Amino acid sequence: MNRRFLPVAVAITATTALVLTGCGSGDRDDDSSDKIKGAGGGDKDASASAGASAKPNGAKRPEVKLPKSFKVGFEGWTNSDPKLQAILDDGKERLLASYAAIINKDPKYNAFTFYSESDALRTGTTWIKGFTDKNLVLIGSGRVFQPQPRISPDGSGTLFYCVDEGKGSTKDTKTGKVTATPADDALVLYRTKLSKNKEGIWKTTMVQTERGACE
Repeated sequence: MNRRFLPVAVAITATTALVLTGCGSGDRDDDSSDKIKGAGGGDKDASASAGASAKPNGAKRPEVKLPKSFKVGFEGWTNSDPKLQAILDDGKERLLASYAAIINKDPKYNAFTFYSESDALRTGTTWIKGFTDKNLVLIGSGRVFQPQPRISPDGSGTLFYCVDEGKGSTKDTKTGKVTATPADDALVLYRTKLSKNKEGIWKTTMVQTERGACE
């Protein structure tokens, strides 16, 4: 069943909501679920307000730091399969890096460009500039839950997850105005594709978002 995805232009103008990742084009796997059911579940991992995830394979990865003014909690972000855990680790860092790019007012933030390539790099940069050009930063908190990592037969990866933006807001650094995310628009489903490079790093190549697809 085809669905209409939130375009980048909407993500840029919808500053009343965080819309925490830029959207891109791309096909989803046929065996992937359209919706992730349930708004809870999973053990709560430590809040990712600062620091980086574990660095599998010993590859050197940039450190991602978020200020105390914006925290992100990840729930159920573990998998018994080390290959799938590697996708979770790098997908998590890419998401945190996109937040950090906004807060640091830097669309070329090194960790964001490190974990992004292809369509995800282009659309993500445009999305970040939609905040930075308007002097907006993120405050409050976000919750990321119900991750679904997979490795396709061709060796590429997919990572679906839900984000609850209900406790997050944007702040205009010039005027001090704070705009909260509307409660009825807070849950967002993310569909991402990843590609593993020769250093063993899973880089995000495509991102699609859909509001209302997490139940």
